Amino acid sequence: MNELSAPCRTGPADATVQIVDIELARALEAASNVPDPEVPCVTVADLGILRGVARDGTGAIVVRLTPTYSGCPAVIAIEMAVEAALLDAGVTARVERVITPAWTTDWITAEGREKLRAYGIAPPVGASGGRRAFFAEDTIACPRCGSARTTKISEFGSTACKAHYRCDACAEPFDYFKCI
Repeated sequence: MNELSAPCRTGPADATVQIVDIELARALEAASNVPDPEVPCVTVADLGILRGVARDGTGAIVVRLTPTYSGCPAVIAIEMAVEAALLDAGVTARVERVITPAWTTDWITAEGREKLRAYGIAPPVGASGGRRAFFAEDTIACPRCGSARTTKISEFGSTACKAHYRCDACAEPFDYFKCI
């Protein structure tokens, strides 16, 4: 949220008063609460694809989104859902797609990772970067029972950013959100 600080004229010389842009705060809240259409347990903020909400040089509000990858079929749906949420909140803003730097699973928040696990999707293990991270050579724990005895069934799960696994302990199938 853009905040301005101004000297406080009624208190000590070093005190400040924060002047908050209420419309910008409403835009941030509206955009932050938009669920991902492919994984509705997490929001665009949880996934880290909401890059920012700010005013541009003209004073217009701009919401910046970075797709999880350039070919993601949900990009337009997410942008439209954010636009609808902004309109519902009574905020006039433009949505801007930002493709650099590229999104990484490192941007998924700790809360987002827990939401994925609770939903039955194993969150990314480790940090992104390199072949080892992308092709999940690490042990992937079952999000249901926590067992490390799992087997990769397919490099691609319900979406291209997920791999499909089976837990050898509880026999449940699950998706793993690949470390990208």
